[in-house]
Amino acid sequence: MSLEIFWFCLIAVLWGGYFVLEGFDFGVGMLAAVVGRDDDERHTVIETIGPVWDGNEVWLVVAAGATFAAFPAWYATMFAGLYLLLLAILVCLIVRAVSFDWRGRGDGERWHRSWRWASTASSIGAPFFWGVGLAALLHGLPLNSDQTYGGDVGDVFSVYTVLVGAATVLLFAFHGATFLTLRLAGGLGERAAAFARRLALPTAVVVVGVLAWTVVVAIDRNDRSLLPVLVPAAVGAGGVVAAGLLVGARRPGWGFAATALTAGMIVATLFTGLYPRVIVSSPDFANSLTISDAATAHYALSVITVVAAVCTPVVLLYQGWAYHVFRARVGGAPSV
Repeated sequence: MSLEIFWFCLIAVLWGGYFVLEGFDFGVGMLAAVVGRDDDERHTVIETIGPVWDGNEVWLVVAAGATFAAFPAWYATMFAGLYLLLLAILVCLIVRAVSFDWRGRGDGERWHRSWRWASTASSIGAPFFWGVGLAALLHGLPLNSDQTYGGDVGDVFSVYTVLVGAATVLLFAFHGATFLTLRLAGGLGERAAAFARRLALPTAVVVVGVLAWTVVVAIDRNDRSLLPVLVPAAVGAGGVVAAGLLVGARRPGWGFAATALTAGMIVATLFTGLYPRVIVSSPDFANSLTISDAATAHYALSVITVVAAVCTPVVLLYQGWAYHVFRARVGGAPSV
């Protein structure tokens, strides 16, 4: 395997890790206002991700940094084409972080209600725009003959990319509900489990439909053969269906594992569909940006490979330790 392909696979893994880890804390942000019936209960719901949510965003920083280091042309073209989308995501991430901190710093129902809505809206907005942006790389962007972006922000949106964004929001809400079922005790935990059961069917229908459509888009837009794209799509579809059955059977641990698998497989399907290109050109397929077009020099790839080999285990160990330390349920004693 060449270093270019290795780094393309590594960036896909980083995005998969981001979707799995940040996915459930986006879901917790969406559901906090409905699972918790008063401010104390909403505080307890947010407390389940309090020690880990900012650590989960490290995966996004590393994914963006790795793209810049390994594929500078991909980074430049993607950020030029998606800059308004990425700006919207950045605003959502900032508002979300501020809402967690400021919601308890003022008095009055109006103050609490404003930050509650800000937290919910930003937790929905960020994954929606991520889904749209990543899907647009596969569905196609208007690249010129010099492989630079030649369109406007409207070219990012299509029925397919908007549906991928909606599926991402639904899946993350379901993923967050299964996480809350594991982390909350008593009545809050039972309420979270009830929301997980309600989300199971619509999430399964939309996610399976989006995965099937992604296979079609990869074949049609990127000239991919069926089997390499079908495998992760089928695993992801099986994962979300299994998650619904496991949640219904009151097996929350396995249900959470299944939603995590589905989140990872959505990314795997998109990146498998993209390969060997990193951005598909919609008006003229010949203008598509490939891995070899976008990659930096071999020496630079060798250096960052050594850095990644040293730093990645440290980051994984630290994050695993954090999850182990804060593994206890919150919200009081479990009901019998």
